[in-house]
Amino acid sequence: MNIGQAARKSGLSAKMIRYYESIGLLKPAHRSDSGYRLYSDDDLHSLAFIKRSRDLGFSLEEVGKLLTLWQDRQRASADVKALARQHIDELNQKIAELAGLRDTLQDLVEHCHGDHRPDCPILKDLASGGCCTPHNL
Repeated sequence: MNIGQAARKSGLSAKMIRYYESIGLLKPAHRSDSGYRLYSDDDLHSLAFIKRSRDLGFSLEEVGKLLTLWQDRQRASADVKALARQHIDELNQKIAELAGLRDTLQDLVEHCHGDHRPDCPILKDLASGGCCTPHNL
């Protein structure tokens, strides 16, 4: 199938498929006599693997490692599990950071009168570079 068909079936854009090929995540596609990329069912399976990995938030580097592990039938599942656990730790850190951002912004919103007056703790905090907390405003 051509790249347009592969894109439709995989849920990825043709641009992303070309990009994954250019960085080595996907093996170079076979070419037709006229130079068009041709994809097999195995290529679609790899694209589905890449898409699912990216949907779970794995970086491109991690996806490359996962692909290598997936293709190595002699690999230990402990290696896969370790990579997934590391990713979970990174996700938990991001979640904590986002929760902190949400809490700070929520606190700023609660301290803003939101009326006709120009005084605004949200803008004050942004202008101060975050050195002021709502309790100090």
